[in-house]
This record gives sequence, structure tokens and C-alpha cells, in this order.
Amino acid sequence: MSKEQQLAPAGSELSRSPSHDHEKAKHHAVQRSRLRSIFIVVTCTAAMVVNISNSTSVSISLPTIEKDLGIEQDQLQWLVSAYSLSSGCLLLFFGRLADLYGRKKAFMIGSLCQIAFSLGCGFAQDGLTLAVLRGFQGVGGAATIPSAIGILAHAFPPSRARSTAFATFAAGAPVGGAFGTIIGGVLTQLSSPHWRSIFYLAAATSALIGVSGFISFDPDIPSSETVKRVDWIGASLVTIGLVLIVFVLGQGEIASDGWKTPCKTASMSYLIIVQTAQLSTDIIVLLILGVIMVGLFLCWELHLERVLDDDPSKAVSMWTPPPLMKLSLWTRAKGRMAVILAIAFLNWSAFISWTFWVQLYYQNYLFLTPVKTMIRFIPMFVVGCLCNFFVAMVVARLPLVIFAVIGTLLTASAGILFALIDPSATYWAFGFPSTVLVVFGADFVYASGTIFIAKIALPHEHSVAGALFQTMTQIGTAFGLTISTIVFNTVVDQKSTELGVTVNASGTNAPQAAQLQGYRSAQWTSAAFALMAALLAAIFLRSVGIVGHAKVIRHVDSDQTMAVGPTDTEIPVTTVSP
Repeated sequence: MSKEQQLAPAGSELSRSPSHDHEKAKHHAVQRSRLRSIFIVVTCTAAMVVNISNSTSVSISLPTIEKDLGIEQDQLQWLVSAYSLSSGCLLLFFGRLADLYGRKKAFMIGSLCQIAFSLGCGFAQDGLTLAVLRGFQGVGGAATIPSAIGILAHAFPPSRARSTAFATFAAGAPVGGAFGTIIGGVLTQLSSPHWRSIFYLAAATSALIGVSGFISFDPDIPSSETVKRVDWIGASLVTIGLVLIVFVLGQGEIASDGWKTPCKTASMSYLIIVQTAQLSTDIIVLLILGVIMVGLFLCWELHLERVLDDDPSKAVSMWTPPPLMKLSLWTRAKGRMAVILAIAFLNWSAFISWTFWVQLYYQNYLFLTPVKTMIRFIPMFVVGCLCNFFVAMVVARLPLVIFAVIGTLLTASAGILFALIDPSATYWAFGFPSTVLVVFGADFVYASGTIFIAKIALPHEHSVAGALFQTMTQIGTAFGLTISTIVFNTVVDQKSTELGVTVNASGTNAPQAAQLQGYRSAQWTSAAFALMAALLAAIFLRSVGIVGHAKVIRHVDSDQTMAVGPTDTEIPVTTVSP
């Protein structure tokens, strides 16, 4: 473990060592009004809302996009997964750039990407172009979200204000999910451009967020790291590896010959690494290559961390830059960091899978309009706001394990309810309680998880730590959709065969009974993800303790606060005036 990361227990596993030798206190005379501080939180939260709604708004519009652009049904998931793939695979890279060269700069660049490629998506005339632009749109999310986490961690020291700021920011995830579903349904059905309107709205919202961030965010402060270099080897290895893994997981089951299909990567041409071509090899080979790349990345990062711990002067060498992600970051708080990341991965697999299949169930099985589907998701928005208000109020009083276990169990309950659904029953019997319960896991885990990570991360790695957490949720999204799609397709094929029907390539002739069984099985899969997360939380997070802060602190320079010990005198540097 790196020498700068020791966490000395003092009543709880999260107590901080007073000696952070590499983080000297800096006097940043930044004066900020209360209104400006509010705008910082609102802007970062809005960025999260847009990032998540970019997935859910497209999900509810899939049937309309399918008909308008003539996309095959089994390829529709790429319009959702392309965004998650690009943003998830590049989060660590952009998080590192934000920590090194400025979080405000990275946030502004991400906002510009969102504006440009959202407009491009709105003008797309075919499915391939739309998938490509969706991938580039995800690059904007990869830049804004880790930057926003770093900005909040720096702007608000460990205090009640930080707990409130991160709980509000976390609310952007489920609220964004509900907002995307609601606004996507309304615009798709009622506006003249139909589904294209959701991309025009995303571009306009991103522009407002960019302007607000430019005005309200504090100026970037130079990184405290002596050597400001990017680990390009590590960034290349992890990006290529994750792209191959997620791409293969998404294509392996829906390809014409399954996992033996020669892989056509035209639909992934938005990534430099994967060229438009037809590979004369089985698709499974790409999965093996992806795993090897990620393994090499982990070995490379471990090598760099050990070399620089032994001799920091070697950081000036071209072959030993500071690591993109220190592997010791996963071992923080006696390995609880790895546990919370795994819980985030599984919980997000459950939450997004539930949302995806419920939307398709309403529109493709019950044949509801997008607006009627949207109305059924309104409780998610309301409960999401209430959940995060609750987290902000009690996170300084309840231990982390309470939020993680209760949240994931309630999300699992939502999946189980839909897995048992009776199509002839009223919405209030299954749909409403399921919609209310599913959001608890996303809210509780994200809010308490980001507060936990901000507490154990060092000041110069806030964006990377936040990027790692966000990476797990984004990859969990792609993983959950992939596994649940495999389950859905398998069950529908088997049930159709039992009924004497051979399902065609697009699945349009599958019997209603087979489709219903497929939707139920997909929801059982979603529930299984959440139950695994609950089990991890119950076993490994019991001794973590409270991660929130009840203390009210007027100054807001977290670099300063984090650099002093619990018995040292805190120097008020940045003040918030009424």
C-alpha cells in the first residue's frame, strides 16, 4: 500500500490519519457567496441529470426510433449501450486529466461535447450514424461527471454541507432516470420532431449547464503532484480492454451465429481502437483479448505504484509516469472501497435493467403509448427526490451498511414484483409499488457511496476516485443490459419452441406468452443483481460506521481541511457569506 494512504483507526475505520505528507495545506483566498455555492451544487447535479437522462430518454423512445430508422429490434440496445460504453470506458482517463490539469476545464470540455454530439444525434438519418454519435456523446459524460465529483469534494470540506452537496448530486442519478423517461415519453409522442426532440433538449440543457459552470465554479487550482504526466500506456490498455469486453458482451448473444460469429465492428466505428472491418475470427476471441488487456493494465498500474513508492524520483522517466489508477485505492478502508464499488456495479445493473425491460413491457407487450408509459414512471421522480433528502438529513447519524443493505433489498423487491406481475392486474397492484421501490437502491447506494469515497480519497485524486465509482455504475449498466438480454432471448426462444413457433431474427413473431415469460425472467435477473449487492453489503460493510458529517464548517477549501488532522487547528481559507 502506498505510504500516503494509511488510514489510522480512531473509533472507526474511516478516521483519517493526521499525516498526509504529500498534501500540504494551501491558502486559497476564495470568497464565495452562499448563492454561488448553491449554483455549484445545482450545476453539478444538473450534469448528472443530463448524463443519466441521456440513457433513459432514449430507452423510452426505442420503439419509435426502431420504426423511424428501420433498426432491427435485436440491435436496439446499442443505442443505449453505446453511450454507457464510451463514457464508462473513458471515465478513468478523464478523471485523471481533471485532477492533473483542472476540473473546471474538463467539465467545460465535456459540456461542449454533449452539446455538439447531442445535436448530431438529433440530425441522424440512420441507425449506424445514431449509434456512432451516441458513442461520442458519451465522451462528454465521461468528462463532466468525474470533474463534478472533484469540484464538489474540493468546494465543500467534510461537514454537513458536503453531505448535503453529495446527496443532492446523487439525486441527479435516479431523478435523471425518471426525468429522461418522462420527458422522453412526452417529446417522442407530442412534439413534431418526435424522438429527435430529446437530443435537441439535451444539447440546450448542456449549454445552460456549461454557462452556469463557467460562472459559478471556482478557478482551477494547480495539482499538488510534483510530476503532472498522464499514464498513456495504462489509459490505452484499460480503454481497449473495456471496449472489447463490453462490445463482445453486447454483441455475442444477438449476433447471427451467437458467440461463434465473425465479428463485424462497423457499429462501433466511433471508437478509434475498433476499426470498421470484418474480423475472420470468432467473437469469443475478442472477449479473451479484452480480459488480457485489463489484466495487463492492472499489472502495469501495480508496477508503476511499487516503483514510485520505492523511488519517487523515477516519476520523471518516460516509462514510469504516475499511475492512472493506483491499485491500492481499491484497498482503502481495509478493502471496503472495493466492496462499495462492487455494490455500485451490481446495484446499477439491477436498476437500469429494471428500467429498460419495464419500458419495453409497457410499450411492446401492453402496447401503451410513450406518454402513458411515462406517466407510470412519475413516482420514481418523486421518490428519488425524497430519498436523497432523507439521505442528506440522516447520513451523519446512520452507518453506511444501513443505506446499502436497505437500498439494495428494496431494489430487489421491485424486480421481484415485476417478475410476478399479472398483465391483467391494475397498475397499482404491481407497477406502482415496483416503481416506488426500485429507486431506493440507486439513491441510497449512490449518495452514501460517493460521500464514502470522497472521505477516503486524497485531495489530488478526488476526480479519479469519483471516476472509478462512476465507471463501475456505467459498466454495470452495460453488463446488466447484456445479461438480462441474454436471459430474455433465451427464455423467449425456449418458450416459443414449446409452443411450436420458431422465432424469427427480429423476434416479432414470438407468442405473447413467450414474451411475458421473457420479461419476467429478465426481472428475476435484475432482482438477482440487487440481492448479490445486498449480501456483499451485509457481510463486508458492517464495521464501516457513519460516513456523513454533522459538523457545520463555514470555510470550503477541502484541500485545506483534508490536510489537517483531527486535533490540528483548521485554517479557514474560503468563506461562504450569507
